[in-house]
Amino acid sequence: MEDFFMSVQKRFAGFKIFILLGMLALSAMRVCASGQIILYTPYTKISVSPGEAIEYSIDVINKSDHVFNGDIRVVGLPRAWTYTLKGGGYAVSSVAVLPDDKKTLSLRVEVPFQVNKGAYTFRVIAGDSASLALTVHVTEMGSSETEFTTDQPNMQGNASATFTYRATLKNRTAEKQLYALIANAPRGWTVTFKADYNPVTSVELEPNTTKEITIEVKPPKEVKAGTYKIPIRAVTGSTSASMELEAVVTGNYEMSLTTPTGLLSTKITAGGKQKIRLVVRNTGSADLTDIEMKSTAPSKWQVIFEPEKIDKLAPGKETTVYATIEADKKAIPGDYVINMEARTPEITSQISFRVMVKTPMILGWVGVLVILAAVGGVVYLFRKFGRR
Repeated sequence: MEDFFMSVQKRFAGFKIFILLGMLALSAMRVCASGQIILYTPYTKISVSPGEAIEYSIDVINKSDHVFNGDIRVVGLPRAWTYTLKGGGYAVSSVAVLPDDKKTLSLRVEVPFQVNKGAYTFRVIAGDSASLALTVHVTEMGSSETEFTTDQPNMQGNASATFTYRATLKNRTAEKQLYALIANAPRGWTVTFKADYNPVTSVELEPNTTKEITIEVKPPKEVKAGTYKIPIRAVTGSTSASMELEAVVTGNYEMSLTTPTGLLSTKITAGGKQKIRLVVRNTGSADLTDIEMKSTAPSKWQVIFEPEKIDKLAPGKETTVYATIEADKKAIPGDYVINMEARTPEITSQISFRVMVKTPMILGWVGVLVILAAVGGVVYLFRKFGRR
């Protein structure tokens, strides 16, 4: 009897060892199969801006001799980040792959607008041990607001210039926005917004998109020299952004050319000369430099200016220029027009001067003598032959 029990115990012990060895072998097969499941994507580190969405293509590759059927999930994703894992157009949480085959899944990760700058790492896990680490580098501090910026908010020019600014409008909210563009310029100033080279008063932006805006600012003609602030805003019902532009006006260019009395006519004899006094005035708010005197006269006439060039004329000041007009010797009596102008690179002032050509005095006396001689001859003939 004792031998029987000992025999049974030996057989039971051998059976336990067999079961234990079987379990160890099965476990080894599972570990081996899990180690042969590979997750692959070509781009594991990506740099993005806040609010962007990242699209990954994830391959689940089965290198084992068995069918893999296991869960697939994303772990370690930062709070407020969201993801969608799809296969065949459907959201999936488990995937089956035949031996020596692969399945491709699409992973969409959405970075929130409110996020700190830095690197974020999360993992895609399939089954018990297949893992793929992915890193997203957020390049800037995020927000959920609108941004309206320009690299050059300050411009300088004269009063006749158009100040042109290049601005960028960015919608950093999660919704499409229609922005009204508003300028609070000083009275008399003109502000024009342009998008895609066309004048606009509003622009529409999708979430996390930007639009280049050109802002053209035109001061009034009578503006004084100085620094002017132009507040600019982009406004919707839920968000807004603003910035301040600065225009430095150096002054306006205005000039007048006339005579001391305002009379623009004179008389001259053929071949004679006449000296005219002209007045050049700076009626603007900026210095006038390199003022040149020019004229357009009839053929064979001459106009000489003294001086021919004015180096500088300050605002509110005037200077005298003499113009000597010399008529053609064969000029026929009548009215002639001479155009005179004072010219700078910025502005020109012009007048039309009327010149009346008279008969020379000596010719008049000759004419009188001829007439008197003719009258005297008639009287003589009348007296001599009238008595017969």
